[in-house]
Amino acid sequence: MLNPIDTDTVIRDGGASGLYPQEIHTGVAWWIAACFVVTTKTDRLVMAHDGNPTSIDFFRRLCLGAINAQHYACTVVTLGDAADKMLLDVMHAAGDVPGVSVSSVPAALGTMVTITLYDRHGKPLTETTGLADIRAMIAQDRVPIPVNSSSKGRVQPHGQEAER
Repeated sequence: MLNPIDTDTVIRDGGASGLYPQEIHTGVAWWIAACFVVTTKTDRLVMAHDGNPTSIDFFRRLCLGAINAQHYACTVVTLGDAADKMLLDVMHAAGDVPGVSVSSVPAALGTMVTITLYDRHGKPLTETTGLADIRAMIAQDRVPIPVNSSSKGRVQPHGQEAER
């Protein structure tokens, strides 16, 4: 694995968090999103960020990971800069689909980045609802990749998604 992380330290408490660039890097966002799609077996998910520049960088990589997850052809509905309440409301309105939120705050030695993974019920992922599986996939370098180009998903801004 290029640029490994301490998965036990970073992947915990409902998602992934760590000091950027020391503990977490943007590649982790790709890994987390791809593994999240495969773990939840979803073809649709909603994502938001808090508007901070570091969050936006991680958000972009989250989107790329989610649309490149094995054969799921996941559609990522993006809210952009949005509070978690709006994220949870859109997840519910979209048919109780999973969601991802990324936030960041300046810290003494960098930026603290937090990626929160929400299950279909709007609850942060727990060890038993997929977090342990995601951690194991990343630790064992089994991050899912697309099977072929027709398996690639797409990113759509909220309000522009096609009816299902």
